[in-house]
Amino acid sequence: MMNNFFKIVVAAALMINGAVAQVKWTADPAHTNARFDVNHLGISFVDGEFTKVSGTIDAPNKENFNNAKIDFTIDVNSIDTRVDARDGHLKSDDFFSAEKYPTMKLKSVSFKPGKKGKYVLVADLTIRDVTKQVTFEVTQNGGIITDPWGKTRAGFTAKTTINRFDFGMKYNDKLPSGVEAVSANVAITVNTELVLN
Repeated sequence: MMNNFFKIVVAAALMINGAVAQVKWTADPAHTNARFDVNHLGISFVDGEFTKVSGTIDAPNKENFNNAKIDFTIDVNSIDTRVDARDGHLKSDDFFSAEKYPTMKLKSVSFKPGKKGKYVLVADLTIRDVTKQVTFEVTQNGGIITDPWGKTRAGFTAKTTINRFDFGMKYNDKLPSGVEAVSANVAITVNTELVLN
C-alpha cells in the first residue's frame, strides 16, 4: 500500500515538473512577418506582406519544439503590397474585409518533426471568421542562438498554399479567355524570430 502511495507521489511530481519545464517564446515583431504571393492575369506574381504579426510558442523545453503550442495573430490592416490602391482593394469586402475582420488567427493543432530536419505544423487558420485546418512545412533556421545582448533566439519559416475562396473571399474577375485576374491559390510564408521569455 505504501509503495503504491509513493508511486502516485512520484508520478504527480513528474507531471508537475513537466508542466514547469514548459518554456514560452515570443515573436519579435521587428523580425516577424507573413508574406503572400498570388498569380496575376496568369502571367506574373504579385507579392505582399502583413507587417504586424504577434505570437507565442509554448515548447516542452528550451531545446525542443516537438509538440509546441503555437498561437499567432496577424493584423489585416498592416497589409503592404507597395501600392496604396491595391492595399485598399485587398482590405475591402472583395478580399479580407478588414473593417469587419481586422485580424487573422493561426493556432496549432499539432507540431511534429517531418522529413529532412523540418517540422510539420497542422493549424487552424482563421480568415474572415472562417476557420480551416491548414498544413505548413516549417524550417528551423540556424538552430538556437544567444544574441549580442544576451537574449536567446530561434528562427522559423513556415510555408503553405491556401485557396482564398475557402475563406470567403469574393473577388472572381476573369479575362475573356477565362483566366482568373487573381488566382484562387495563394502561397503563404510566415517568417518569425522568437525570443525566449
